[in-house]
Amino acid sequence: MMKPVGRWVPFFFVLWATWETALSVTRYSIPEEMERGSVVANLAADLGLDVSGLAQREVKLDIFHNNKYLDINKRTGELFIVEKMDRESLCNTKTMTCFLKLDLIIESPLRIFNIELGITDINDNAPHFRRDKIELDVSESATPGERFSLPNAFDPDVGANTVKTYKLSESEHFTVDIHSGSDGTKYVDLVLMKALDREEKAVHNLILTAIDGGVPARSGTASIIVRVQDTNDNAPQFDQAVYSLNMSENSPAGTVVIKLNATDADEGPNADLTYSFTLYTSEKTQEMFWLNSKTGEIAVKGTIDYEDLKIFEMFLEAKDNGPVPLSGQCRVTVYVKDMNDNYPEITIKSLKNTVEENIPVGSVIALVGVSDRDTGDNGKVNLTMNKSLPFLLNQTSDYLYELLVSEPLDRELVPEYEIMLVVTDKGNPRLSDNETITVHLLDVNDNAPQFPQTFYTIPVMENNAPGALLSSLTAIDPDLHENQYLVYFIIEKEIVNTSMSMLFSINPENGNLYALKTFDYEIEKEFLFHIEARDSGVPPFSSNVTVHIIIMDQNDNTPLIVSPWRAHGSVVEEKIPRSTDKGTLIAKVIAIDSDSVHNSRITYQFLHNTDATLFSLDQYNGEIRTTRMFSYRDSRHQQLVVIAKDNGEPALSATVTIKLSTVETALKTYADMTEVPLGYDIFSDLNLYLVIGLGSVSFLLLITILVTIVLKCQKTKPSKAAPPCRNSVISERNSTIADSTLVSNDAYWYSLFLAETRKGKLVVRQPVPKGARYMVSSIPRSTGLTETSDSAASTLQVSTAT
Repeated sequence: MMKPVGRWVPFFFVLWATWETALSVTRYSIPEEMERGSVVANLAADLGLDVSGLAQREVKLDIFHNNKYLDINKRTGELFIVEKMDRESLCNTKTMTCFLKLDLIIESPLRIFNIELGITDINDNAPHFRRDKIELDVSESATPGERFSLPNAFDPDVGANTVKTYKLSESEHFTVDIHSGSDGTKYVDLVLMKALDREEKAVHNLILTAIDGGVPARSGTASIIVRVQDTNDNAPQFDQAVYSLNMSENSPAGTVVIKLNATDADEGPNADLTYSFTLYTSEKTQEMFWLNSKTGEIAVKGTIDYEDLKIFEMFLEAKDNGPVPLSGQCRVTVYVKDMNDNYPEITIKSLKNTVEENIPVGSVIALVGVSDRDTGDNGKVNLTMNKSLPFLLNQTSDYLYELLVSEPLDRELVPEYEIMLVVTDKGNPRLSDNETITVHLLDVNDNAPQFPQTFYTIPVMENNAPGALLSSLTAIDPDLHENQYLVYFIIEKEIVNTSMSMLFSINPENGNLYALKTFDYEIEKEFLFHIEARDSGVPPFSSNVTVHIIIMDQNDNTPLIVSPWRAHGSVVEEKIPRSTDKGTLIAKVIAIDSDSVHNSRITYQFLHNTDATLFSLDQYNGEIRTTRMFSYRDSRHQQLVVIAKDNGEPALSATVTIKLSTVETALKTYADMTEVPLGYDIFSDLNLYLVIGLGSVSFLLLITILVTIVLKCQKTKPSKAAPPCRNSVISERNSTIADSTLVSNDAYWYSLFLAETRKGKLVVRQPVPKGARYMVSSIPRSTGLTETSDSAASTLQVSTAT
């Protein structure tokens, strides 16, 4: 047996070589990359050739593509490898096995054998990427789930030996998603799992590994550099991901289908959006609809025909103008419907457009007919009102309605009603029409006049001019015409046998209230009465209001000096011992004022004082006292002029002149002057009646002050020389207002009581004879006599005992 040229192929390679003959073609199959010298097959044995004759015969191997890879050993008849064969270089096919055609030519005689050598792929190539470094710019605002396409790896091997999977280096932000193409090619996307933060990490370096399915597996890697962009990090968002709407066929060109609204939380150029159709939107759809790239408004561009296409589906994208543009997508589905092209109609068959506001509930206002020229559901109509009103539609037949009053009407609340009747058919889409009718309400007298207030307090200054306007009391009646015309009356009421109509008058037309007389605060202080307002309707309605007139005080009364008493225009003369001590009470000026408390507050001042160092005057109680003892240089005659001024605006005043004469003779003591027991003087029959009368009046009006006076009277008088006897007659107010001023005058009586008792007298109020105004009596303790005088003037007589 002849040895083959070159070295023998190991046994396990020979096992791969198989052969078959069919249709005069001998086929063998070997793996690629067999070593040089490896035997593929023994052609002599397989083809039944005599090995011994091969050397003498011309034997050659004709390979169609290239004959540098194979040759035949003419001594042994074996086909062996001359040069390693690479399946990927020899074959462009992607099948697992590619075939190499060759002819074995033997001459003498000529014989040709067709041979096919199948070269089977082995995993002799590792996957590799077209680029070793992949650079991606990713916005930090990219949302998890966002995908980024990566270039796939290439492996010239086929079948199981080609790329099977991809792996990504460990990363908390990214992963890969592998999907297959229709030809089995593996594609890979980079998927964002966790939001990026450029400030935390600006660059992510990743390694992408492609692994094939061979045994052992081979792999190739590529570096991925992800640069996180710090700008536009908010993608546009549509209000809805899917919009569904209906549209009638034959809608005219330019009809707005929908106005899309996408928002971008960014600012400036990053928020400027551009709307566009995506590649998923068919050309037919883009021919039928027009998209405004700035506003997102979709309008009809072509003719929409329900029979041509019933559904249009548009895929739209809103992309911002940031450095790294972001986009949002939505889908709009338009359903085309057959058009209901006849509008329903309303016919007003009968109408009462003017009714009284008290029309009964259930009354018929109008008869309304409806119609629609369409048929089926498109011809069925329904009549309604566009808003809630006090009316009701009652359907009497398929196409006739009654408009009824459903609630009581009130013209003062709503004077007229605009009733919009809306008729709608049941087509799809529904069509409607409307008709407006106006119902006016006539007024009836159903409202009573109303005053803005239930109680009026009106201040009136005393001494007002008769006929002066006090106030305007106007009532309101929401009715109309004669039902609104009001007449005002004063409800009669008598006060002290005087009718209110004699004191006040009201204008019956406008409610102006006038005073018919001049009021005096010192006589009348307030009035309370009612005013009625009555309308002119049938039947008439009325209401009344309470009026409280308050008379305000003016400073119109001059203070009246009641102590010391003097004849009109005369001068008060007093005699005092020259040895009077410092602080001795010389005289007490008392004035009264019949005005109100504020205006009647009296203060006292010196208008003239012969010697300002000798006498002082208390401005509040009017007491004149010595400020030092008399000296031999002091004049024997002193003149004092005292002014009593009230607190009004402007202030009124009165004056009194007191002439003082000093004497050298000593005065009798108080005990010496009291020759008759005090009890006898006080409790004489006449004085007893006077005390009982004074006590009765004081007890009813000021019991507290009376108790104080009694306690003061019961105090033991000091044992020293009594002051000179003085008789005083003091004038009070007239009897018609005496009772109402006792409270303010009791302080005066108490002051007078103290002054007179210091002089050895008992002061008692007595009833005044008819015709006189006021009277007070002073009783000298030494005589028991009572002196009385009219109040026209007041005099204090000061005499000294010799």
